[in-house]
Amino acid sequence: MSFALLALLCGVAMLGPIVSLNRMLRIPVVIGELAIGIVLGRSGLAVIDSADPILSFMAEIGFALVMFVAGTHVPIRHQAMLSGLRNGVLRAVGVGVLAVPLGWALAAWSGTGHSALYAVLIASSSASIVMPALASTTVSSRPGLEMVAQIAVADAACIVALPLVLDPPNAGRAALGALAVLAVAAVFFAFLSWAERTGRRRRLHEISEERGLAMELRVTLTMLFTLTAIALTMHVSVMLAGFALGLAVSAAGQPRRLANQTLALTEGFFGPVFFVWLGSSLDLRELATDSRAIWLGLGLGVAAVLAHAALAVTRQPWPIATSTAAQLGVPVGAAALGKLTGVLVDGEATAMLLGALVTIAVVTLLAGRLTSLVSADKGTAGTPAGSAP
Repeated sequence: MSFALLALLCGVAMLGPIVSLNRMLRIPVVIGELAIGIVLGRSGLAVIDSADPILSFMAEIGFALVMFVAGTHVPIRHQAMLSGLRNGVLRAVGVGVLAVPLGWALAAWSGTGHSALYAVLIASSSASIVMPALASTTVSSRPGLEMVAQIAVADAACIVALPLVLDPPNAGRAALGALAVLAVAAVFFAFLSWAERTGRRRRLHEISEERGLAMELRVTLTMLFTLTAIALTMHVSVMLAGFALGLAVSAAGQPRRLANQTLALTEGFFGPVFFVWLGSSLDLRELATDSRAIWLGLGLGVAAVLAHAALAVTRQPWPIATSTAAQLGVPVGAAALGKLTGVLVDGEATAMLLGALVTIAVVTLLAGRLTSLVSADKGTAGTPAGSAP
């Protein structure tokens, strides 16, 4: 790792936002960043060494921050979120039921034996893909509110389930690790709620802003890295640590200044580093030499779209039902954790990310219709957070 490589990473990462500027396609920024990583990594020019320990560590920080920001985007505090919770939970469960036979069929066909893993991937959703696709649109219609609840439930459940199904022999240890992370996140939520309720958070905010100390950011990063350390010690993905703390901060009330600071830190540096690193770690030549991996990736993507779209029979508008298939965090976590544990077969990690790209492409195509549907009811209070100052 060198400053020259760091400058290269920051420079090429800017191509991600440039690709996303097309208003017609609304291509997520992460797609451009992954593509750049693929070109410069193992699949292409081999300029970036994904095995570099310093780069890998920085990427892990980026992953934790990406999942933290995704967690803060879940509007837990809003009554509008609660109004759509029942139907959202039922639909998330319905997709999970449909995902089981689809995952079993793909595992039987591919011979990997990872039916439970595939079911979790198929059932997952991603707030970090769907919410940015809505741009600045306020989610105000009932179908939109139910969609937000469904995505939040699916996201959280699949993140917790992933380490359990990825490595079944160590499922007990992973379950204890997940419980430990969630328990500490609950303690942090109680602390944040207490600070907000007693006015101590406000006083800290005023002093921090007056003196330029960024104290709220320092406290948040301390909690995030504490949770991450616990997760890694207990052999749990940092994905759960980041997402759990994001939910805790969202539930307690995230100050606008903190939201801006964490977004800048994540989107400005650590997030792009993570996605470029992830792209560089993939070897697309595995797909070229194994057509079965290509078909597995396409099968995972198509199965996810079909499982989610099937919920249109519950009177959910089909563009919304289909868009809930968007996934990123869970496949990325599965690929990263699978590489660390060595439980995946050759080409399987790349196939899972290929499946995620299929779902993202579908959401990208439906973004226009999705925006009009989630904001149709102008009389209902929207979900975007009224963050504290």
